[in-house]
Amino acid sequence: MPSNLTNPILNKSGIKIISAVISGVLLTASFPKTDLSWLAWFALVPLLASISDLGFKQSFRLGLLAGLVHYLTLLYWLSYTMGTYGHLPVYLSIPILFLFSLYLALYIAILSGLISSLCNKPLHLLFLVPVLWVCIEYLRSNFLTGFPWELIAYSQYKSLHIIQVSDIFGPYGVSFLLALSNTAFFIVLLLLTKTMWQKKSVSFKDAAISMLVFIIAFTGCWYYGIKRIKNIDETASGSEKIRISVIQGNIGQSEKWDPAFQLSTINKYVNLSLSVKAEKPDLVVWPETAAPFYFMYDKRLTEIVLDLVSGTNSSFLIGSPSFIRKDDKIEFYNSAYMLSPKANVTGKYDKSHLVPFGEYVPLKKWLPFIGKIVENVGDFNSGKKGSTISLNSNSLGVLICYELIFPYLARAQVNNGAGLLVNMTNDAWYGTTSAPYQHFSMAVFRAVENRRTLARAANTGISGFIDPAGRIIDSTNLYKDAAITRKVPILTAKTFYTRFGDLFAFACLTIAALIGLVKFIKK
Repeated sequence: MPSNLTNPILNKSGIKIISAVISGVLLTASFPKTDLSWLAWFALVPLLASISDLGFKQSFRLGLLAGLVHYLTLLYWLSYTMGTYGHLPVYLSIPILFLFSLYLALYIAILSGLISSLCNKPLHLLFLVPVLWVCIEYLRSNFLTGFPWELIAYSQYKSLHIIQVSDIFGPYGVSFLLALSNTAFFIVLLLLTKTMWQKKSVSFKDAAISMLVFIIAFTGCWYYGIKRIKNIDETASGSEKIRISVIQGNIGQSEKWDPAFQLSTINKYVNLSLSVKAEKPDLVVWPETAAPFYFMYDKRLTEIVLDLVSGTNSSFLIGSPSFIRKDDKIEFYNSAYMLSPKANVTGKYDKSHLVPFGEYVPLKKWLPFIGKIVENVGDFNSGKKGSTISLNSNSLGVLICYELIFPYLARAQVNNGAGLLVNMTNDAWYGTTSAPYQHFSMAVFRAVENRRTLARAANTGISGFIDPAGRIIDSTNLYKDAAITRKVPILTAKTFYTRFGDLFAFACLTIAALIGLVKFIKK
């Protein structure tokens, strides 16, 4: 057969490049703000088509291109944040965005190269593509400090029945299903267009098996979702409940750390908190560093807060920077204080997973010219991972800002007895970009994975409540003053994922390693 007929679709380099770019764009469009979540079910098909007759190196390059397009369009807001609050000029912020996106794109590049190298037959794709996709997502989530921002699973945060399997597999189970969908559709496309995969033709049987496996997997997830939602709703209806208010002060980032605005900021939070007093909340939650001073150190501003608390008969969870003196050295923390209705400090949580270059500068000894974005304090120190705060007879798991995107942190807190998760954040850094919406979407999974209500207080939004089944039961708009109250259940049972963690991802890593080893030995 003439070479130009072996691959009738995408057999020209220009079309291959365009296809890789299309996959990158489709992936991004499946996430907020665009929120076209259905695109994620076939977003990888153009990339897979572009590498159907290529070796590792060429597939690697196309995967790198697809990944670069995806992450540049997904994380474009980093340039805005670095420029506006890191005070970096455009000629520095854009190259940094490009380099970071390039690093993340390497994972998709490696995936593409491995797919073309390990999948000798079309049907091999059906198993290996989902396994390898889970592997690269897990590695991206944990390598170095980890950056699990918008794994493909998170595009489905509104697909309630599909995401319920997260209480077994974590987000990686949903990612596996999405990769399986992409592969099944791709194999059918190969059959319909009479295109070969690595010089192997696709039979009707291959396509039928692919679609059948996907349909069975999808149906199984959907059925599990129906049953699990019903079960969780029944459990929640008979559980203990507490009333929580979340306060959204809507303080501009340019004002937040300006001493001239400290008093007006506190007064605004006081007034918003008093607006929910009639609803008699058991707990009032302020956002991350809502108190822009050293709580219990700045006496005047601390007294204002304590007077508020003692007059409401509610407990308060307040975000504030803190410090301790240790061995002639000062250690700074991004903290949350629990205050009893009598205005006593009954607990404190210190953020444990810090934002690189935001809250500390990694490799500072070698990068002395780079500053961090958070103003007015030195580098933050990490608190103890998995620690909880007591509220009467219950325990709360507090996730401050960026900690929300790491499943292991919420899991550790629930394993330590947390019956409720609280996310305190300041997303004012991101303006009205896609970032606040993307950040909020990941909160849904922490609730489902652990079967815990998640209450979220965000300085400029999005604040809200997510129930243990993953429903967004209330949420606020961006850049609006808000105070919302909900009665939420406290659950105590631990899910499979809470207890055993990422066993599914470990299994995928083991399988991929064994297949790679066998391939290497055969060579």
